[in-house]
Amino acid sequence: MQREGQVRIPSGCAISGIIDRSGRRMSGEAVIESIAIMHDRSNGLGGGFAAYGIYPEYKDYYAFHIFYDSVLAKKECEEFLERHFDIINLSKIPTRKMKQITDEPLIWRYFVTPLPTRLADSQLDEREFAAQCVFRVNTRIDGAYVFSSGKDMGVFKAVGFPEDVGRFYRLEEYEGWCFTAHGRYPTNTPGWWGGAHPFALLDYSVVHNGEISSYDANRRAIEMYGYKCTLKTDTEVIAYIIDYLHRKKRLTLEEIATVIAAPFWQTIEHMTSEEQKAHEYLRVMFSAQLITGPFSILVGFEGGLMALNDRLKLRSMVVGEKDEKVYIASEEAAIRIIEPNLDTVWAPGGGQPVIVCKNGGEA
Repeated sequence: MQREGQVRIPSGCAISGIIDRSGRRMSGEAVIESIAIMHDRSNGLGGGFAAYGIYPEYKDYYAFHIFYDSVLAKKECEEFLERHFDIINLSKIPTRKMKQITDEPLIWRYFVTPLPTRLADSQLDEREFAAQCVFRVNTRIDGAYVFSSGKDMGVFKAVGFPEDVGRFYRLEEYEGWCFTAHGRYPTNTPGWWGGAHPFALLDYSVVHNGEISSYDANRRAIEMYGYKCTLKTDTEVIAYIIDYLHRKKRLTLEEIATVIAAPFWQTIEHMTSEEQKAHEYLRVMFSAQLITGPFSILVGFEGGLMALNDRLKLRSMVVGEKDEKVYIASEEAAIRIIEPNLDTVWAPGGGQPVIVCKNGGEA
């Protein structure tokens, strides 16, 4: 008889997200409850959260969340940060001791802004400067990992079940207008602190259920543009693809969904001539960013949240709405546990993005 933990569950992993379209902030308690109901989709090798709107007093500064393996790595990283940024504030990220969370690294938080002289000398815009500094740390400073680097947002992740990770980071004490969560069931990659979801760069964060069969091709293509995949899991490349297409190539999120979950050619053939032209252009120009394999993802960004699953809908995803709040999860139960009286509930089609923007903004 096979028991839990002795069999591979490729449909494992759980994702959940909550956003208030009005921008009203809420406690992180609800998203912990939501992801906890899907406990059996995880195996304790990774859990995490992304939270938006949690640092209003420092909203104009990049919030770097960093794991350190040693005091020496911390010293080297801080020296690098001081050479490139004005450090407005720094502190340990508050945690609580829990027997379920072990082997924790040093976990620190820095609110920074680029030094004007360094920024001018780099001839880069501010966001590209910050992104390149993140990659410098993650590739050149042994034992230091910047796992969150956006403004007015933060990623919190660890090895453990997601509900325990949420309590470890005291997420219920934070208030934000959007939260995403992930419970990990790694199948092909190691379970370690840096490899837990979400994966983030600047204000973009990604949680993912599934496997990327095109990972090697996607990785090689995105690294041609200066990105470095260092965190030993396929999901990391999705965050960089989103950043590349949205921030650098200025595609809309609708267009990005068309790139990474592109319609089949036979589907495009039945579109209007104008639609065909648009889809053919995106498929040809950004073919290396097409993601194949089963997936459902939640993408957090500066102004909202996008949900998307693969074009064959091989991973489950449910969306519910109640007043100004939108809930998205792998299972309807994860929504009903925190909002039993929904106005609407539905399952998006394969490759059909659900994009929710704060305060009527655009994506």
